[in-house]
Amino acid sequence: MGIDRLSHWNEVWTHTPAARVAREVLMRAAFGPIVDGYTHRRVVGLEHLRDVDAPAIFVANHASHLDTPALLCSLPGRWRRRTGVAAAADYFYTGRLLAATVSLSFGTVPVERSGRSLASDAAARIERLIDRGWSLLVFAEGTRSRDGRVGRLHTGAAALAAQHARPLVPIHLAGSHAVMPVGRPWPVRPAGGGRFARHPLVVSFGAPIRADPREDRYEVMERVRLFMERCGAETTPDPKLAARRRAAARRAER
Repeated sequence: MGIDRLSHWNEVWTHTPAARVAREVLMRAAFGPIVDGYTHRRVVGLEHLRDVDAPAIFVANHASHLDTPALLCSLPGRWRRRTGVAAAADYFYTGRLLAATVSLSFGTVPVERSGRSLASDAAARIERLIDRGWSLLVFAEGTRSRDGRVGRLHTGAAALAAQHARPLVPIHLAGSHAVMPVGRPWPVRPAGGGRFARHPLVVSFGAPIRADPREDRYEVMERVRLFMERCGAETTPDPKLAARRRAAARRAER
């Protein structure tokens, strides 16, 4: 089954009531215990969601396959049950079994990237999801960090938030890279910590960012990066931002 057919199949059933019930059972009975069995998970900043109307665009850093279950477990139930996760089609949707597993487990939305932006069919799928009132989780680096540092943040999440006039909620996960770094098929214990040792894991939610459609999306993502930096992350400034600021300053002088 090709990616196009898998994507259509995903859209038909992944976000149905039955799939949502099954996903919640999996989250409570399997993924939650796994995350908490390997980490001392602490969640901060949930108060920022109290006055946010769904749907929202959640934008997070990405250092581990543990990030998705850890983040979904950390969301309040009313958010978790109606949040989809953007997932790379060329990684997770190359075969029926893997596609079915991630779709059912995490409510993933397959996205095929074309250059630096989403392909038109992926954008259409996301638009339909948001129009139905679902929030979307985007890992802005586009891939997992190899060393735990936050790489350059792509601007797709900012563009989606502005296009749909939805709040952009930044999230930072600290510690997940040590639990399940790239190349590990299962979480690991801290070195020398014993059979039941657990890693510290902090999931931080930031204040929602209200992006004006006229605001430069690189500036919006800079606000996300600065939030992650305040959380203690080592981040990567986008080199394009300085050039865009210089160009804007020259236009203002004319």
